[in-house]
Amino acid sequence: MSLIQTSLQQCPAATTAFSQFLPSPSSHSSTKLSVRFTVSCCLSSSPMTSVNGNIDMQSSDRNEIRLGLPSKGRMATDTLDLLKDCQLSVRQLNPRQYVADIPQLSNVEVWFQRPKDIVRKLVSGDLDLGIVGLDTVSEFGQGNEDLVLVHDELAYGDCRLSLAIPKYGIFEKINSVKELAQMTQWTAEKPLRVATGFTYLGPKFLRENGLQHVVFSTADGALEAAPAMGIADAIVDLVSSGTTLKENNLKEIEGGVLLESQAVLVASKKSLLGRKGLLDITHEILERFEAHLRALGQFTVVANMRGSSAEEVSERILSQPSLSGLQGPTVSPVFRKIDGKVKADYYAIVICVSKKQLYKSVQQLRAIGGSGVLVSPLTYIFDEETPRWRQLLSKLGL
Repeated sequence: MSLIQTSLQQCPAATTAFSQFLPSPSSHSSTKLSVRFTVSCCLSSSPMTSVNGNIDMQSSDRNEIRLGLPSKGRMATDTLDLLKDCQLSVRQLNPRQYVADIPQLSNVEVWFQRPKDIVRKLVSGDLDLGIVGLDTVSEFGQGNEDLVLVHDELAYGDCRLSLAIPKYGIFEKINSVKELAQMTQWTAEKPLRVATGFTYLGPKFLRENGLQHVVFSTADGALEAAPAMGIADAIVDLVSSGTTLKENNLKEIEGGVLLESQAVLVASKKSLLGRKGLLDITHEILERFEAHLRALGQFTVVANMRGSSAEEVSERILSQPSLSGLQGPTVSPVFRKIDGKVKADYYAIVICVSKKQLYKSVQQLRAIGGSGVLVSPLTYIFDEETPRWRQLLSKLGL
């Protein structure tokens, strides 16, 4: 009964309609009650059916395309920044609302959810697309074949899921997962105790690496303190720089990385094949992402160079290894009026160079006669067709 009451408290609109059917606390102490009802929850447009306290989310027929985004934290901020950089700014009229839109994408609803709920709702069909960390997809998707990675490298949220053990005591000379598995201390009576929030990936990894006597305790935060407190021998947790591990006298070991993770765009295969307009929307989002990410750290360099012909100037440019650009330099004549006649004795050079090669490229340009060098950052680089789109169509059998 408490579960029903809690559900109604979370959806106030339904409380009045159903409170008359709930028995008083004194009347249900010895009575077994079977209740079935359907509630349209204020936090979701999908109806919930509850039979004896078991709630089942049913995905209703809808025309809108739903994109799930993280609701809080650094991942949420970076995701909104990526969309904004791709000219897909999210419009949220009320910061307390869970739903928003992207004006550039018609018929698309944005739903702010916890990352793990995004994955679960992709599986259930309540969402069509989502942006979360690969670790979240792997942990809560658990290999579900309906989850399709549309883009697996969105260039933020980088971390790794790793096994860590103390630097001291019986672990002082243990430097690999193989050595950890070979320790004779672990028995059925005294198993290796591992604290983790990854209750699917953690046991799967250790089992595959020969650790048979292991017991797991679940926790969501401050796992690094567990070994020092004596409540765990090891932890499986997300690591970015590794500084927190070192400050708590923990170490990563060889072969102990379960997963390299970053933000990914994931979709429901069923939705991609069945939801009208979703493939076109996915194609547009993917192209925008790819064009923006490819342009990161790239610069356009423009210079003027004296020469007898475009071919002669091109020869000089291509003699320098860092001046080849994406596919080669663009060389165009610069027309000037000399002694009353229009002549082309200068040529404009346009190349694309990476940030790491920028200064070296400018030096090489000047060394072969370049002048008036202009540098500007690139915003997008569009390919003829993004390879990831072809890969996605192949996954879908299209």
